[in-house]
Amino acid sequence: MLKPLADRVIVKMLEKEETTKSGIILSSKSEEKSQIAQVLKVGNGIGEDGKKVDMCVKEGDKVVLNQYAGTTIKYEGEELIIVKYSDILAVVE
Repeated sequence: MLKPLADRVIVKMLEKEETTKSGIILSSKSEEKSQIAQVLKVGNGIGEDGKKVDMCVKEGDKVVLNQYAGTTIKYEGEELIIVKYSDILAVVE
């Protein structure tokens, strides 16, 4: 697995699905991408200025990302995104 450096976080986008009142699940592949992702790995929290950043996310958290955040890579057949910690807007509870 990849290990993010500094204040970077590796996430995997979650598919946005909608469910109708009758329980039918509609995939949103034709619509705009979801901004909700799952955290896979978290860096050590050292910022670009060398100061420690309090990383308030952990592996397994679902987070909301800035719309155009990060760098998309393909690693071992999966599409992952490496984002700066500051591009994470919220944790989904």
